[in-house]
Amino acid sequence: MKVLLFGATGMIGQGVLRECLLDPRIDEVRSIVRTSSGTTHPKLTEIVHGDFFDYAAIEDQLTGLDACYFCLGVTSAGLTEEAYHRVTVDLTLAAATVLCRLNPAMTFGYISGAGADSSEQGRIMWARVKGQVENALLRLPFRAVYLFRPGAIRPLHGITSRTRLYRTLYLLLGPFLPLLKAVSPDSLTSTEQLGKAMIHAGLGDLPSGVLEMRDINRL
Repeated sequence: MKVLLFGATGMIGQGVLRECLLDPRIDEVRSIVRTSSGTTHPKLTEIVHGDFFDYAAIEDQLTGLDACYFCLGVTSAGLTEEAYHRVTVDLTLAAATVLCRLNPAMTFGYISGAGADSSEQGRIMWARVKGQVENALLRLPFRAVYLFRPGAIRPLHGITSRTRLYRTLYLLLGPFLPLLKAVSPDSLTSTEQLGKAMIHAGLGDLPSGVLEMRDINRL
């Protein structure tokens, strides 16, 4: 199985990359990055590309793929709805439409968020925008589209968030996360569980749709 990964340097993307490299069913991982991460592995090929809205220059490297794991994302804090729409909807669809044309039999896994608004009509801006990109992805003729909606995520295996606020929160709350998991199992997942869930969905024959925390933890 050959997979393409977006967002490999983020917290979730690091977890997905780790699980892809460990999984014997995956033969090749191509990771699209703006600058080389310096990570080396026999399975891993990094595609350095600067414009995530235009893939014409690298289309020859985006064929023969079985799955895409799209883990790029930014917080909506401090952004207007127009700006957040551009980096959430427009950026995602720029990649997805090209990949769908080049690899119509592939599956597409997208990291959304718990509380995303499928109606696109709610009062919360980020949830509306996430709902817009979810719905747009479901309309593309991939073999299947999986919309992952994680909430609280526990980073494992030395993985850290690039966002200072999140790093601080994980440092403060880390000792209590195992207790939260024991009391309310579906209120928390981990980078390892989420990575394995994305791989399992990409390899399987699940119907397209939304995967909430309980689904992620059961895959």
